[in-house]
Amino acid sequence: MSTPRPLTLIVNGEPRALQVEPRTTLLDALRERLDLTGTKKGCDHGQCGACTLHVDGERVLACLTLAQQAEGRRITTIEGLAGPDGTLHAVQKAFLAEDAFQCGYCTPGQIMSAVACIREGHAGSAAEIREFMAGNLCRCGAYPHIVAAVQRAARALEQETLA
Repeated sequence: MSTPRPLTLIVNGEPRALQVEPRTTLLDALRERLDLTGTKKGCDHGQCGACTLHVDGERVLACLTLAQQAEGRRITTIEGLAGPDGTLHAVQKAFLAEDAFQCGYCTPGQIMSAVACIREGHAGSAAEIREFMAGNLCRCGAYPHIVAAVQRAARALEQETLA
């Protein structure tokens, strides 16, 4: 057992101090130490995308990232995606409108990847969305609805920008 070390993570805009062993993953630190359970543990091998979140605006698999690697960086989890007043992000609204989930287990990771997909300019076509989102698996097979949700959110965010 390694000795826990102090660590400060900036999670959803708030500095959070904790003590973790050096080998603790970001996923485990968030779920087990900070009670942020929206980010899911699926395969724990970086193959399913359930643990997708953003670190400094970039899509990251939290199960493959050590908590220490994220020290001082801006972490956004699914809990921090909505506005401060609780207004859902356009992607969250689109997932609801398009019924882009069934069991919901993969949904937080899907949404976080969808936000990155749109932000990085990969929502031009259904094929492009499917390619970008390929790292996020859905055992229920809601893929057509997920693609539709990403397209809807991309249109909504583009209209917001133009307004």
